[in-house]
Amino acid sequence: MSATNPARPRKPAARRGASTLRRGGLIALPWALIILAWYLVGRSGWINPALIPSPQDVLKTFITLMHGRLPQDIVASTQRVVLGVLLGVAVALPVGFLLGWYKGLGLFLDPVINFFRALPPIALIPLVIVYFGIGETAKIAILFYASFFAGVIVMYEGISQISPLFVRVARTLGASDLEIFLKVIVPLAIPHMLTALRVALGVAWATLVASELIAAHRGLGSLIENAASFFQLDTIYVGIICIGVIALLMDLVLRLVARRLIAWQERI
Repeated sequence: MSATNPARPRKPAARRGASTLRRGGLIALPWALIILAWYLVGRSGWINPALIPSPQDVLKTFITLMHGRLPQDIVASTQRVVLGVLLGVAVALPVGFLLGWYKGLGLFLDPVINFFRALPPIALIPLVIVYFGIGETAKIAILFYASFFAGVIVMYEGISQISPLFVRVARTLGASDLEIFLKVIVPLAIPHMLTALRVALGVAWATLVASELIAAHRGLGSLIENAASFFQLDTIYVGIICIGVIALLMDLVLRLVARRLIAWQERI
């Protein structure tokens, strides 16, 4: 017994380590396959090498740009996205809640919301320039627009699906309207709030290049636009990859926060 007991605690740790390694491998595998396919396509001769820079060339350009303007571009774009999303979601959450909770109001405004949601932000750039000029306010306005309508739709749909049974049970137990709102409705709405934030963040990053078409001197969208003017495809790839990586990291952080905040629902 004494020979086997010390080995018992090690098995769970070893299994956890193997599970973590397996999960890391599964996460890394698709990226490795994408890079391999990218490399093979470039070397196959099917496409003009001038039209598809190799992964090595893109990596060299990334390192060069990191010693130049790229850090400032990343900071500028991230600040615009974060500010636009925070403002858009701050307005979208209460509006979406009201539309979802009050069915009549939702039916009344649903066509209007969907009409403006379908308009591409890039189509509004001329009007934004007229109303807000070409400064930072115009760029934030485009990101606010995209974030607001993405967030309000998610919040509206989520709140409208909350069962009234929870409210009736709380009233039966003697809860006041304020207690029902704070202890029943708000906890049930938190997952929808986080989903609205994630969707708005993704839409904002997708809209970033359009917002930075407005006379931007710094930003990843500006970097891509300037590189396109000089046919610098490796720089364009760097800008696109940076946008995707930053958006992915932000989404992963929001997922971790969501797991913490709604762990009680998973236990239920």
